[in-house]
Amino acid sequence: MTALQQVALLVAIYFVVVGAIGVVASRRSARSPEEYFLAGRGLGTVVLFMALFGTNCTSFVLIGIPGKAYDLGVGVFGLNAAIVALGVPLSFWLIGSPARTMAMRLSALTPAELYSKRLGSRRVGFLLFAFFTAYTIPYMVQGVKGASLVLSQASDGALSPGWAGFGVLFVVLLYTSLGGMRGTAWTNVFQGALFMLFMAFAFVFMARSLGGFAAAMQGAADVDPALLELDRTRGLFEPRKWASWGLVIATTVIAFPHMFARLMAAGSDEILRKVCRVYPIALVVLWVPAVLIGVWGRGAFPDLGADADRVFQLMVAEHMPPALAAFGFLAVLAAVMSTLDAQILTLSSMLLRDVLEPLGRELDPRTEVAVGRGFAWVIAAVVFGLSLVWGESVFDISRKSFEGYTTLVPTLFLALRWRRFSAGGAFASLVTGNAILACGWTLGARFPSFGFLPVFWAFVGATLAAWFGSILTPPADEAAVARAFGDG
Repeated sequence: MTALQQVALLVAIYFVVVGAIGVVASRRSARSPEEYFLAGRGLGTVVLFMALFGTNCTSFVLIGIPGKAYDLGVGVFGLNAAIVALGVPLSFWLIGSPARTMAMRLSALTPAELYSKRLGSRRVGFLLFAFFTAYTIPYMVQGVKGASLVLSQASDGALSPGWAGFGVLFVVLLYTSLGGMRGTAWTNVFQGALFMLFMAFAFVFMARSLGGFAAAMQGAADVDPALLELDRTRGLFEPRKWASWGLVIATTVIAFPHMFARLMAAGSDEILRKVCRVYPIALVVLWVPAVLIGVWGRGAFPDLGADADRVFQLMVAEHMPPALAAFGFLAVLAAVMSTLDAQILTLSSMLLRDVLEPLGRELDPRTEVAVGRGFAWVIAAVVFGLSLVWGESVFDISRKSFEGYTTLVPTLFLALRWRRFSAGGAFASLVTGNAILACGWTLGARFPSFGFLPVFWAFVGATLAAWFGSILTPPADEAAVARAFGDG
């Protein structure tokens, strides 16, 4: 059996497995919107951890990070992983835990619906839905682009990127629309285990193929000694830019609506606490190989230039045993699909709950589930179209989405922790933060950032606007606030 036939067989088996999981989960998913969109709010420790971890680890980690490490070296680890390992679990606890409890009290099934009910304002719900969608669609596009790149290369070009992306989205839609949150969570256990195991094997076998750990590092140093150093005078490594990016990478994950929805589906706070304890270890274990594969790839393939995103696939193909190399392509597919499924499900639920129903379209439970499934196909079609024309790198597309999500965090946090926080404060915060960020993107180097990234000032502006806006506008109805906080 040729290498191409091995890849084709493994991909086919993989697609059958995730499809079967979706079919099994579908037996329960159609019972109610709460079951379909939030798995009945009953995800256990292992399933919740793998759902969160798998959803968080996309082609940004398996393709974007090696590509960035190929250019910038080992410093990429400190630029991302260390901060993520501490910031993400902390945000899960500070925001995710009270959000889960409040969503149960208010019978909210989506992040935007939660804040709309907490603040007594459909306008806030609409605005949050708009920003969630605006930043999630590009993030989905980078996932499809990453999967397309992998499948196209695995087929030696026989499968075009367009058809590869179509196939991935179709399979994701199949098990997501059938199984809902429970189906995506169950598949994430399988997918997460697959790419975590592969990255461990890749780290060992690639180092051995390159002559050992020391030889692999030396090969990179021979091409560019700066790869093994941290130059604080360039790019994101400059102290103020590093602090700005640290803010982004620490806070952005909680603002992913698909991650937020999974936290709302946790079975209990104790389950969430257990997940927060394990999460930092798992992230570090995954990111070390991701960064070093990119660094070693610079020594092995020094002339990739603008094609640095290809380094992971090239390293897998050239420095892994043929039998295991085929699993490398599956690892990327698993990482991409474990995020795409959650994104599609969450956006479709918000389109239904936060747009259609507030406009007066009341639906019975089974019809609501059916419409949510239909919206999933519409969202996927939009993402597929954009993936064919979007030309930026995986890392750069992800970075813009991350910065956008960061501007939402002051509203997400304050509404859960400050009783006086008002709809006016939320509206002022969302508009101000995103307006500053848009100016930073538009003006580029002309933006007066004083050494920080524009997103830093967008976050500061959003926080101040949230405070002033809440002080200067009427608070939400006290009875509604009491119900949200559980004391009325």
